[in-house]
Amino acid sequence: MPRFFSRCHHIIIIFFSLVPQKSLGALDPYFQTCSVHKDCGDGLAIRFPFYIQEKQNSSCGYPRFNLSCNNNGHPTILISNNNYTIHEIFYQNETLRVSNSAFSNPNSNCVPFINSISVRGIRFDLAPNQTNLHLFYNCSSSVHKSWASKFYPSCYSENDTVLALSGQDPLIKNVSMECKSSVLAPVEAYGGGIAESLRNGFVLKWKASNCSICEDSGGYCGFDHIKYHFKCFCPNRPRAWKCTAGNNKRVFVIALVTSFAGIGVLVVIICYFRGKLSSKKIIYFWKKETLTYQSVEAFLPLAIRRYSYSDIKKMTNSFKDKLGQGGYGGVYKGKLQDGCFVAVKVLKELKGNGEEFLNEVASIGRTSHVNIVTLMGVCFEESKRALIYEFMPNGSLEKFIYKENPSNATHQLGWETLYKIAIGIARGLEYLHRGCNTRILHFDIKPHNILLDENFCPKISDFGLAKICPREESAISMLGARGTAGYIAPEVFCRNIGKVSHKSDVYSYGMMVLEMVGGRNNFDVSVDRDSEIYFPHWIYKRIELDEELGLQGLVSNEDEEIAKKMIIVSLWCIQTDPSSRPSISKVVDMLEGSLDSLQISPKPFLSSPPRTTIDSSIATVSL
Repeated sequence: MPRFFSRCHHIIIIFFSLVPQKSLGALDPYFQTCSVHKDCGDGLAIRFPFYIQEKQNSSCGYPRFNLSCNNNGHPTILISNNNYTIHEIFYQNETLRVSNSAFSNPNSNCVPFINSISVRGIRFDLAPNQTNLHLFYNCSSSVHKSWASKFYPSCYSENDTVLALSGQDPLIKNVSMECKSSVLAPVEAYGGGIAESLRNGFVLKWKASNCSICEDSGGYCGFDHIKYHFKCFCPNRPRAWKCTAGNNKRVFVIALVTSFAGIGVLVVIICYFRGKLSSKKIIYFWKKETLTYQSVEAFLPLAIRRYSYSDIKKMTNSFKDKLGQGGYGGVYKGKLQDGCFVAVKVLKELKGNGEEFLNEVASIGRTSHVNIVTLMGVCFEESKRALIYEFMPNGSLEKFIYKENPSNATHQLGWETLYKIAIGIARGLEYLHRGCNTRILHFDIKPHNILLDENFCPKISDFGLAKICPREESAISMLGARGTAGYIAPEVFCRNIGKVSHKSDVYSYGMMVLEMVGGRNNFDVSVDRDSEIYFPHWIYKRIELDEELGLQGLVSNEDEEIAKKMIIVSLWCIQTDPSSRPSISKVVDMLEGSLDSLQISPKPFLSSPPRTTIDSSIATVSL
């Protein structure tokens, strides 16, 4: 008998360590805060998943479900860069009725000019049974004569009118060619009163965690911005999904006793068949589960839509249109059911625990910035992994800046555009370093990972090598180097130089901007190793001696000033000592300031960087 219990002792410890322990008298500080519902003055109670940014703690609501109060005392929400006034919230049905804020004037029967009424995003879907109105602006005189009764006064000008047709009207095809612009406006109902229908708006269904289980058990719903997942705030169990307040206390005790009894019986059975299952196997199984599905679900923001692998095949037309290929897998053009184009990054079958996939989901899933590419969905199905992003029509920056790239012969970017791109990337990095609840270090800033939309607005992508750390930490620990040769900060692969920190991204940024300026890789691969030209040293000498820059496309004094500013700032960014580099916030200030206020940096100490690839995940085409 003693031998029997000796063999089972470690198994008993393992099982009972997994039993949830009740917190003793721990009062969740957010319980009272989130239990008080606020409003904007119109009496509409705001509670989870929404919160009023000016009045409530962000932990009481869901990320990107923040509301503001307008001058008329109504809550408004930002969706796809449009402000919408909220008229009603149906918490039980998880729907809300909204209208574009431009249509909110109750005393106006005119129709304002609107560029877009898009509700495309990962937070909301258009509820069923909504009607569409087609609004046409600047139509030809022939259209005015034919359908005069369907025109309504425009708010833009007394002489302008707007043509409004219902979504089922057969005249739409004929009219669309005779009007300069049009907008599709969803409405809940349309009975002929266009202004009233637009003011009443339409119904959206939100996508967020269900709160009913938490509320039924006596808690209040919220969000943990550190672990980035739903949280139930309870009076005496701050970490629980279900609370134990009031009548639920007895249920908890019964469940706890039952659990202990069941586990005890299970331990005895396992010990009896001790040859069938060892403690090492139990620990291995538990760790394996934790590193796969449980890890992804913990990292994955619930607002991001999940797709099956069959959905991925359908949206990419069985991977027909390939945009690029890299060490991680391939990127394919896709199309969602609402007609929105997306870029689908399909990862190769993952080895180990899929750190790169977890990195990308955990980091980019936390972001919302104009200069960060938007993650719209994920696929996590057995060994299949895919990430769905907004589609960037102009692809990556690298195809526009390298003069040896034959595809950019007719796509040279002007200096003003390059300057705006450089500032945009810096602002994106500033957001990652300072604007998030946690600091995100990218570790792979390079032209391949900068995507450009139709207006050449830059967006940082590919967070596979990113590292998340608390905002207060100035330095981080990291095993092994990560990044792409030529852009890696020296302290990343030589720890004697300094500590790895957010300044490592600043170095990569500086090297990339120098390539934007020079229109080539920083070392010229067209010559042999002994005589290769290292561009940072070459351009530093010209700046130092105030010589002609000798760069392509400098046709005006404004171009020359932009080029010098980008060069000087970049040379500060690539200083060998991390403490000598500016923060990315300072970089933004330097770029937006005057050239006269900039001092020339010391000469970069290191010579041409190694040509070998540091990390196996480096891609020739990235997203």
